[in-house]
Amino acid sequence: MSDEPPTHSTPAFPAGLGNAFLFATFNALSYQMVLGSPMVLYAKSLEATATVLGIIAGMMPLLVIFQIPAANHVARVGYKRFVYAGWGMRVLFIFCMAMVPLAGGFLDSATQLALLLMLLFGFNLSRGISSAAWLPWITTLVPLAIRGKYLARDATCGHVASCAAFLLAGACLGQTSRPWQFALIFAFSAVMGAISLNFLKRIPDVAPPETEITAKIGVPWRAIANHPPFRKLLHFNVAWSFAYGGMATFTVAYLRVEGGLPEGTIMLVTALSFLGGLAGLTYFDSRTDRLGSKPVLTFCLGLWLLILLGWLAFAGKVVHPQLVLVILLQLLMGFAYALVNMNQTRLAMVLVPEMGRSHFFALFSVVGNLTLGITPILWGLAIDACRALRLNLAGWELNRYSLFFLGTLAAFGLCLVLCRKLDEPRARDIDELLRDILRTPQRLWLRLWPRGQP
Repeated sequence: MSDEPPTHSTPAFPAGLGNAFLFATFNALSYQMVLGSPMVLYAKSLEATATVLGIIAGMMPLLVIFQIPAANHVARVGYKRFVYAGWGMRVLFIFCMAMVPLAGGFLDSATQLALLLMLLFGFNLSRGISSAAWLPWITTLVPLAIRGKYLARDATCGHVASCAAFLLAGACLGQTSRPWQFALIFAFSAVMGAISLNFLKRIPDVAPPETEITAKIGVPWRAIANHPPFRKLLHFNVAWSFAYGGMATFTVAYLRVEGGLPEGTIMLVTALSFLGGLAGLTYFDSRTDRLGSKPVLTFCLGLWLLILLGWLAFAGKVVHPQLVLVILLQLLMGFAYALVNMNQTRLAMVLVPEMGRSHFFALFSVVGNLTLGITPILWGLAIDACRALRLNLAGWELNRYSLFFLGTLAAFGLCLVLCRKLDEPRARDIDELLRDILRTPQRLWLRLWPRGQP
């Protein structure tokens, strides 16, 4: 499928693509339980240190490195078969995870934690291998002119399901949690994963454009990495992954340790962040394809800088982390994360050439995910090492969590600089996006204003 510029008549979604949205919904109901806050809180209940939490958070993105060797086999096996096999293995590992909290009668906390880490390794390994075929499959299946629309709708399904998952987890855990409650959450995850496989199997398959067997001639990884527009995107991807890498894990840890919020409340607050993501995806649904990804990325990174200033005020004990303020920050985080993630993926779809697509996407995913995996481990080590740090600087306290948010703020600043250097054909300027955003309240006011009255 050639990447021709969009025409005035917007193409429709391919027949059967609705199954991809159903797959995204049930898949999110599944993976959020074992990769998100419920797993962090369960590990914390087993007395996991910040370093161990960093390993849990970093394991999934680190094992994406297996996309590199897996990309050589995608064209031979086929997109659908490749993804389906890996996702099926993931579900088996989740069923095993559901048994771990029930083993507390004969296993101590350290052994349960070790067993959990082993199962998470298997889960993330199967995901890392099979995900090599996902983006090439969708990119080949969905026309260029509506890829932004597809990604927005796909992310919307994921955010709705993720919000529901955390609400269910919060209701299940309540104010005090027991091992059987975590077992129930993980069992729910396994069942939802099994249902998602049914919809994955119904997504239309397409033939990979790579007809040659690249394994025989070797893959020119250096030439791929040095493709000028793609190289700039790789640099941005690394910076973004480093900036965001520890946010989800250590904001939860901060709220539990320093904020003193119970597990159920943290789950409910985390669920609300997905409402912010839904708002962003809904508002920018058509704007992304019309204005381009680069201005949206610039706008959202500026918003991230404001978000980090808020967390810095909390961690530095300048402002008390009241629940209303925490919810506001979570909503903004969901809004900004969803749009950066979606637009970065869309920009990769625009810039990656057709030939060698699987290898371009494999390198794109691996480079970003390696950074995303290493970052929380490094921050976990730093947070543990600075456990006793307490310095008062003119009313602002430098401690282990304020140090984390300060470093993250600097990383988001670097992201913004690199974003301005990205290449995107036919992208509009950030000024046009801002004017469009400012015109929206005016259009809404005119639409609601009663007409025909004196």
